[in-house]
Amino acid sequence: MQKENQPYKIEPANRLSSVSEYYFSRKLKEVAQMNAEGKNVISLGIGSPDMPPSEETINVLCENARKPDAHGYQPTVGIPELRKAMADWYKKWYNVDLDPATEIQPLIGSKEGILHVTLALVNPGDQVLVPNPGYPTYTSLNKILGSEIVNYNLREDNHWQPDFDELEKMDLSRVKIMWTNYPNMPTGANATLELYEKLVDFAHRHQLVVVNDNPYSFILNRKPLSILNIPGAKECCIEFNSMSKSHNMPGWRVGMLGTNATFVQWILKIKSNIDSGTFRPLQLAAAQAYRNSAEWHEEANIHTYARRRKLAEEIMHTLGCTFDPEQVGMFLWGRIPDSYADVEDLTEKILHEARVFITPGFIFGSNGKRYIRISLCAKEPQLEEALKRIQAVMNK
Repeated sequence: MQKENQPYKIEPANRLSSVSEYYFSRKLKEVAQMNAEGKNVISLGIGSPDMPPSEETINVLCENARKPDAHGYQPTVGIPELRKAMADWYKKWYNVDLDPATEIQPLIGSKEGILHVTLALVNPGDQVLVPNPGYPTYTSLNKILGSEIVNYNLREDNHWQPDFDELEKMDLSRVKIMWTNYPNMPTGANATLELYEKLVDFAHRHQLVVVNDNPYSFILNRKPLSILNIPGAKECCIEFNSMSKSHNMPGWRVGMLGTNATFVQWILKIKSNIDSGTFRPLQLAAAQAYRNSAEWHEEANIHTYARRRKLAEEIMHTLGCTFDPEQVGMFLWGRIPDSYADVEDLTEKILHEARVFITPGFIFGSNGKRYIRISLCAKEPQLEEALKRIQAVMNK
């Protein structure tokens, strides 16, 4: 029995001390509070598509969800219809051949994939190469799992690509994974076959695995590329892809990875001990979405974002920021004027005076501390209103 007056006390796991609450989780609480006070903040922070999936996708979901036998547990490997649709999609858009039975693994989004791939390949104390700037989850999940993080630099003067001369001078003997993300987030730097060739060669020579996170290749980009286009890549590379961005399905949590059959089995061994397959009607609807027409992609991923991008560029100009007009993806990345001592001097001013939330680049790493990121996941009237508010503040 519990002793009288003895308080119950338990401490969290030590690993929690290595990470903090995700920046957007914290900041959106502040934005929500401002909205509760009637301030009507326009959020240009997160890349969550605000448009729906194709009508055919929703119809398949609804039709199958009504079936009485559609609600049971599903295999972790994913249903055959989804795996075939993923393979067909890779062949159609990237001209990459993947065996749907052995070289594809459906995921519940890329965050889950980062966890499972790391658990399958990296022992505590092994090193992983993480880009700076880069997606914060590459860093946070590896900290939680006990990997040793080694940052590699991405810089504007090198087109936000890895500096391979710099990498070759490093001791890479303990590195298991190199995380890459092209087309790049947050910088918008596009993928090139030359870059992918260098990465595959680097992986082979240094006996490491390149994991390329590739969810942005359809946004404002008519020539999507995959690292698996490169001969020999399947042997040493894993590629993530997600339906969140390219198919307007962020809340559905459907993604995939493609690689060799051995890596798939290692990852499946981890994944099958953690979760089950997603809802069968959702998988069937995702398979339908992979068959979206070229016309659907042109309107959803090119024309719509191009209209929004023009307004985001006007916002950048109003803020005095410079940017590369060739960048792709659903964000616009820009360098702040030298007159600001710190990026938050600008973003906090815009948040509290213009009531517009823009992401400061430091959250992606030290190489992002002089940059801001504007999300294109807001409708044109919202972007127009944000521009007006920012113009009013900056023209005071």
